[in-house]
Amino acid sequence: MSHTEPITPQGYDLLLQEFKFLKNIEKPRINREKQVAAEQGDRSENAEYHAAKETLRHIDKRLFYLNSMIEKSQIIDPSEYDHSRVSFGSTVMLCDLESDVEVCYTICGVLESESDNGLISVHAPLSRAMLGKRVSDTFRIHLPMGVKEYAVVRIEYLPIFSLKKEIRTEADFGFR
Repeated sequence: MSHTEPITPQGYDLLLQEFKFLKNIEKPRINREKQVAAEQGDRSENAEYHAAKETLRHIDKRLFYLNSMIEKSQIIDPSEYDHSRVSFGSTVMLCDLESDVEVCYTICGVLESESDNGLISVHAPLSRAMLGKRVSDTFRIHLPMGVKEYAVVRIEYLPIFSLKKEIRTEADFGFR
């Protein structure tokens, strides 16, 4: 059995939206451009033809990737969990026990992650170390810069898409 990829309902909808846009709108548009360019004769020196062909190759690669993610998706609505323990969709305030600095992370799907904004993939080592923990639990994790020890300060649920700063729209899906 292949592994599944947890994703929120909103993340899944966005995945489908991009797939449908590329398949039903963008690919036919680029195919038409390629056709028009092909009708202008000599293909060996036809920059528009080769550009369209290359763009189609990129679209097909992206469609293949999106399709594999859609097939692997396991839709999980984190709002249905009680978040008394860290789980998918939890926003977790941690205290670094060495520096006493507090940091905040939200566990999300790989396609929803924005590590710069504290949205980390469920597969990240830190996510895996936090899963199942309760408030005041401590844990150690081996990171590239050494061993870190954290205490769980707070666990709450905040909708992942209210935290995202990089939500892709149709304008971002195209290959222009």
